[in-house]
This record gives sequence, structure tokens and C-alpha cells, in this order.
Amino acid sequence: MRSELAAIVGDEHVLEPTAAYLQDASIASGVRGRADLVARPGTAEEVAAVVAWCYANDVGIVPRGGGTGFAGGAVPMGGGLVLSLGRLRRVRSLDPLLWRMEVEAGVTTADVHRLARESGLVFPPDPGAPESSQIGGNVATNAGGPHAFKYGVTGAWVTGIEAVVAPGELVRLGGPVRKDVAGYDLRSLLVGSEGTLGVITAVWLRLMPAPEAAVPVVATFPDAAAGAEAMLAVMASGVVPAAIEYLDGATLRAAASGFPGDATARFALVVEVDGTEAEVAAALPEVREALGGDVVVPGDVRAFWTWRGGVSYAVAAQRGGKLSEDVAVPIDRLAEAVDEAIALGARHGLDACSWGHAGDGNLHSTFLLTPGDDDEAARAVRAAEELFAMAIRLGGTVSGEHGLGLLKNGQLANQWSPAAVELHRAVKRALDPKGLFNPGKKLP
Repeated sequence: MRSELAAIVGDEHVLEPTAAYLQDASIASGVRGRADLVARPGTAEEVAAVVAWCYANDVGIVPRGGGTGFAGGAVPMGGGLVLSLGRLRRVRSLDPLLWRMEVEAGVTTADVHRLARESGLVFPPDPGAPESSQIGGNVATNAGGPHAFKYGVTGAWVTGIEAVVAPGELVRLGGPVRKDVAGYDLRSLLVGSEGTLGVITAVWLRLMPAPEAAVPVVATFPDAAAGAEAMLAVMASGVVPAAIEYLDGATLRAAASGFPGDATARFALVVEVDGTEAEVAAALPEVREALGGDVVVPGDVRAFWTWRGGVSYAVAAQRGGKLSEDVAVPIDRLAEAVDEAIALGARHGLDACSWGHAGDGNLHSTFLLTPGDDDEAARAVRAAEELFAMAIRLGGTVSGEHGLGLLKNGQLANQWSPAAVELHRAVKRALDPKGLFNPGKKLP
């Protein structure tokens, strides 16, 4: 196996698996994988050759980007080959006047943002860990982030995909064109497929001119119901915020350092308005009026969003570990979901909190864990099962942005009808008849 792969990618790029390739953020839940080897191809053609060899020899293929996922999607289970795409770092084209770029899968989120910014443009999707996460993984999970409320998740900005599909064919779906309805939307089928249908090697991305101004407003409330009511008032005002985030009271206490408002409150909303200077100036008074209550405008916007990006780490530091799930519910059920998540944590004897993308109804419901406490971890898993059931009961979904990966296998059958589940299985069989792409993941 090693010699055949070395002939394709070079001996120095065939590695023994180390921890860096056997885990992702799900390590907090105790998920550790096992693989036979790691291959690091340097071109899309090498990816195709590796996949062809794996398909001919019935070897499982686990595509891996930055390893920042939360659902175990990039963790190899039961051996096989980890296909690391970190060497695919080429920017194939950047056309600022046409608002587009083509980049390979290993380019980091931060580099995509930087390239756009240096051209006076913006790539709006902003999932976490930008210095580590890679654009191929973002597309494969259809990653979201705070500004998905106005601008949509990653897939909304992908106009084309280059990918390797079974049994090792390099295909291009879409491209630099902004409209294309010539065939089935196979591009969108690969978006969010979590590496189970093929290996994304490059993407064409749509960009937009950067807004002149962006101002976040922070408001605090006595409870989730009051905060959710204020959110609906903002949406009814006619202003289209760039982001509507929330943090519950326990999260505020954990991340109090750096929070510009009242960290003793039981609920907080962050509403960011962007656009031209004139548009922002006109919108802010309407947002303030809709929010009511205690309203603060952070003095340093960049520092504020850096603080928001660190909330997850601040929460984890409270006990040393956490199990966090990203359910989503209709926005009119947000307060109910926030309160129920805390209550079910209490039923299992767990400290719980949540934060997330209020405008999308997307909760990062979290149970704090003591590392090494197996009983506590088991109770957290049972609490997560109840959380998924709650989200479905409220008309929502078991995953708003992190995907099913490994940790949520089987949950789709609770959310979808049997006929829909069979369609899911039929797509997998059609595109991966041997079941070698990311085996054991995204199972309905």
C-alpha cells in the first residue's frame, strides 16, 4: 500500500497516522480514530490517482481539511486512508473586477477572506477557526457562521466545484458562471456532503464589494422570551441585519471578560447592521428602538467579533471540556428551545448553556464536562439525544451547520420520512457504490 501511494504522491507525503490526522474537535467527546496511512497529494490529478487506487483496492478514503469540525466527520474509523488536502493551496485565479476567485481545497478561510479584503471585496461566510479551517472542508460541510443570517451559508457563494468522484474521475460542476441550470444540480449535491460522495479539490467562489460600514449593537434582557421577542421586533422593523446572535446567561458569565454589556443578564442579542455609512446611520436608531432595554455599541468592532469567536473556548474552560450540539429550530420557537436545553441539562445533572445564531434559530447547546469523567460524558450523550428530539418536535433539525458526521449517525431517520431517508441512501449508492468515501459517516 505504501509503495503504491508513494509512487503517486512521493514517499515523503505518505505518512504514518499521528494524532493530528486521527481527531477533530469531537475529541472533546472522546472520539479518536484509526487509519492505516495518510497521503498528502499536491494536485487534483494526484487526488484522482489516489482515489482510483483506493477504489480498485477497496480501501476507505477519509478526506481531511483543517480538522476543525465538531461532528467527527474527518475522523477515520476502522482503518483506511486519510486523504489530507492541505497541500492543495493554489489560488488558481482572482478576478476582483468580476467579483470571483478559484481556489484549491487547502486554502484556509483566513486566506480567502484576506484575498477578498485586499481587493476591496468580501467573502461573507465566516465559520470559526479561520486560520485552520480550509475552504474545501467548509464547502463539504456547508459551513455557516454569524453572518449567514443576511448572506447565507458557504454553499450560497459557490458557483462551481472540481471534485474527484468514483472510481477516481476528476469532474468539474459549474464554474465561473453565475447562472447554470443545464443539468441536475450536482454542485449543490456535493456541497454539505461531508466527503461521503467525493473529494472536493477546488471551488469557484462568488465575492461581493465590502460594505462601507458594519456596526454591532448589543442588548441584554431578563430572559430568553424577552430577547426572542426583541429579535422578532428587529426583523419586523424592515432593517435586514447582517447578523443576529444570542448568548444565554450562563454563556455570558463564562465569557464575561471582554463583553461590552451587562454580563450578569440572563440573555443577550447581538444585532449587526452593515451597508453604506448612510444606510447604517439610518438603520441604527430603528434597531435600537426595536431592541429596547439596555443597548450598547462596542467601541472596537474587530475586537468584539474576536471576543465572539472565543466564546466556545471560554465556555469549555469552565470545566475543561464540553459536548456542544448545533440544533436549529424555527425562529419563533427559539426561546422555547433555549429554555428547554437548559432544563434537560439539569435533568441529567449537567451544567448547560447555549449561544448561537438567533436569526437562523441555530443553537449551540452545550453541556459542560469534566475531562475523564465517563459517567458525566455518558449523561451528556443521553442529554444530546433528548436535545435532538426536542429540535425535531419543535419543527427543526438535528444540525444547522456542523453536519451529521459520525456523532449524529442515525438521527436523520428521526427527522425525515422513510421515503426521504431512502432517497438519501440512493444518492450515496449511486455516487459511491462501494461505500468507500468517508465510510461510516452521515448515515441516515
